[in-house]
Amino acid sequence: MTPAKKQLDVKSVTGDDIYAILPDLARLRMVVFNDWPYLYDGTLEYEEKYLAKFAAARGAVVVTAYDGKHMVGASTAAPMTEHADEFGEPFRKAGYDLNKIFYCGESVLLKSHRGHGLGHAFFEGREAQAYKLGGFTHSTFCRVVRPDDHPLKPADYAPLDPFWRKRGYEPVDGLIATYDWKDIDQTEETSHQMQFWMKKL
Repeated sequence: MTPAKKQLDVKSVTGDDIYAILPDLARLRMVVFNDWPYLYDGTLEYEEKYLAKFAAARGAVVVTAYDGKHMVGASTAAPMTEHADEFGEPFRKAGYDLNKIFYCGESVLLKSHRGHGLGHAFFEGREAQAYKLGGFTHSTFCRVVRPDDHPLKPADYAPLDPFWRKRGYEPVDGLIATYDWKDIDQTEETSHQMQFWMKKL
């Protein structure tokens, strides 16, 4: 028998309502980003600080997915001008107007709840927020660049490139940010290249 499709509650959270879901979001991020390809060895303290700053961003949205009372997936976005300089700088150097770029931040989803169409719901919710706010010409997100021969890469890993292309996104040559965090197999923070993908709105 095929398993029944999960009945999940998906909604977009904005404004001050974001603060109420931050504890769930912090825990979810720590679980999902611990896996390949991020291999992120984070702390709850860092997460709380990072997410509090995100929640205060004008125009921010979190598309959440709940299975009953449990947050199983979430996807964040906000205008690029509200994000860290590390992300905006490559666009500035390439001549883009940051006021017209909507940045789709992280998507985190438990393995147990993948394959139920939430990836599409996450992009639809974030792009809907960009259209609602108005004035944006492009939507963008970035992915970490890892070598194919990385020792911690799972043998069955399937990149999401085909899915992103179906959504209308393409990688932009040379549009790369650098961001530091501590990998699970490292003793201290190291720099990671983040390749941007973009779509015209």
